[in-house]
Amino acid sequence: MLHIFVDADACPVKQEVYRVAHRYGLYVTLVANSRMRIPDEQRIVLKVVADGFDAADDWIVEHVSPHDIVITADIPLASRCLKKGARVMGPTGKPFTENNIGSAVATRDLLSGLRDAGEITGGPPPLKKSDRSRFLEQLDNMIQSIRRQHPV
Repeated sequence: MLHIFVDADACPVKQEVYRVAHRYGLYVTLVANSRMRIPDEQRIVLKVVADGFDAADDWIVEHVSPHDIVITADIPLASRCLKKGARVMGPTGKPFTENNIGSAVATRDLLSGLRDAGEITGGPPPLKKSDRSRFLEQLDNMIQSIRRQHPV
């Protein structure tokens, strides 16, 4: 059964995930390094992992299956999940695919180098209403696509 995994520590679209998952009756697992409030719904669970480097990423990769969906802004995690056959989407609604993950990794490495050199400061801009809207639309499309290809 289709399952949504959320790299939850810094995910700004958790409420949107809850709403879409509720509409489709899907299970959601939020994976984080610390406790957080989640809706009191049977289909939504929080998995708190150790504080170790990449502990949440490792847990997601270990538990994700083909045709599940992973929500993350973490490009190396996205790459690992794609290799396991999962679908992956960033919080702005941009899907990660086999066709674009290589350039995403290269861009990440370039920006990391620029940050280390002091050329870039600060993080990504805050999500806009249009980003949230695009995320909702893309998540809905991804779920429908998986269901068409793999009916329950």
